[in-house]
Amino acid sequence: MQDIILAISGKPGLYKLVSRGNRTLIVETLDAAHRRFPAGMQDRVTSLGDVSMYTDSDDVNLMQVFQNLYDAEQGATAASHKEASESQLMEIMDKALPNWDRDRVHFSDIRKLVQWYNILIGAGYTEFVAKAPSHEMKVAEAEAAPEAEAESK
Repeated sequence: MQDIILAISGKPGLYKLVSRGNRTLIVETLDAAHRRFPAGMQDRVTSLGDVSMYTDSDDVNLMQVFQNLYDAEQGATAASHKEASESQLMEIMDKALPNWDRDRVHFSDIRKLVQWYNILIGAGYTEFVAKAPSHEMKVAEAEAAPEAEAESK
């Protein structure tokens, strides 16, 4: 998912990559209209998988921040990015990324984070980070492989 969700500089909202054309990308809005249009070479297109947030130590991928916020909000949308006060935005950011760098992350960045999160939740995206298989699943798969091989012979 993180490779097909795009942000286009100068255009509001998020977009889904539909197809690639000759020197263009065909994108679709994630709102209810699902309007498609080409994004040309003059547009600055960024994949959400390439975006990260500043922390006090290492930077954290934006998808992990979305997952943390999703878990903290229990799948619900966050407060409106337009109506939230600075203290509400700081509270949301503390839930999503407790060790965020307060010097380099601005309130406009947090507003955009909340806006994008709400757009993704509204569009039905709920899994932002691929879940790694648990240890028990790996053991069960390893035990099932020899049995499947024996059955095929």
